[in-house]
Amino acid sequence: MHGGDAGTKPAAPAFSALIDLDRYPLDDHQSPARAQAVADAKAALVADGCAVIAGLIRPSAVQQLDAEIIERKHTTHYSTQRINPYFHVEPNPAYPSDHAVNTFLERSSGFIPGDSWRAGCATDVVFRSPVLASFIAECLGIAELHCYADPLAGLTANILDPGQQFTWHFDTNDFAVTVLVAEADSGGLFEYVPGIRSADDEGFDAIKAVLDGSREGVRTLELRPGDLQIFRGRYSLHRVSRVGHESVPRHAAIFAYTAEDGVIGRVERTRQLFGRVLAEHEAAEVDRVRADALLD
Repeated sequence: MHGGDAGTKPAAPAFSALIDLDRYPLDDHQSPARAQAVADAKAALVADGCAVIAGLIRPSAVQQLDAEIIERKHTTHYSTQRINPYFHVEPNPAYPSDHAVNTFLERSSGFIPGDSWRAGCATDVVFRSPVLASFIAECLGIAELHCYADPLAGLTANILDPGQQFTWHFDTNDFAVTVLVAEADSGGLFEYVPGIRSADDEGFDAIKAVLDGSREGVRTLELRPGDLQIFRGRYSLHRVSRVGHESVPRHAAIFAYTAEDGVIGRVERTRQLFGRVLAEHEAAEVDRVRADALLD
C-alpha cells in the first residue's frame, strides 16, 4: 500500500457526506428526482454515449477527493508515448503509412494506481458504494455492476500536469465512469466524437480526419469539479486536450465497473498506463476471450 497511510486509519466518511443526496436521492428508489436523473442519463447515453450528473459530489467532498489525490500523487506513473487511437506504439505494415492505424500522437499523462488508495478513504467510499453502482447500472441499462477487480485499474486517478495531454483514443471497456476533481485553468477539455465506429465498422476514414485536425462531429464537454460522467468510450473517439503550460493540473478520479465480477485488465494496456503488471494480470491473459474483433 502506498500513499502515506501508516498509523491509525481514520473513520470512513459517510456516503451521504460525499454525495448530494438532497439533489440526487440515489438511496431512495421511490424518489421522482432519482427517476428523473436516471431517465435523463439514459437519454443522453442513447443520444451520444455520454451522460453527466452535474454536481453529484458535494463541494466539500470534492476538496477531500483532491486532497487524497495530492497525497498520493508521488505514486503516479507518468509516461509519454506516441500512440495511435488503439494504444499501439509501432507502425503496422499491413496499412498505408498515412492510415489512421499508422497515425501517432503524443499521450503524456499519469495514473495513480489502485493499490495506492486506502480502504475507507473518501474516494474509495464513493467508488465502492453499492448505491452509486446501482444508480449507474440503471443509467446504462445493465442488471448490476461490480467494482472492477483489477488491483491497479479499479480505482484510479488520471493526472494531467501543465503541458500534458491525453490524445485521441478508444477505451477497451464498454463504458467509463469519471469524476472531475480539479479542472485546469486552460485546456484540459474533454472532447469526443460519438459513435465514430461500431462493432463491425472501424470507421477509419472518419477517425483519420479527426486525427488530422478536423472538428467535424467533435463535441466538447463543459465539466466542472464534482460532476460525474458516464461515457461509452469503446465506440467514441475521445481525448483530453493539452493542459496549458501555466495552468494548474487537471485531476480526475476514475471509477471502473464491470457487468461481471472478477474481471482483470489486459497486460499490454496495464503496462502502458501503470508501468507494471501483477501476477493477476498474467494469469487473466491466458484465459482472455475477446468480445469483438476491433483493433482495440
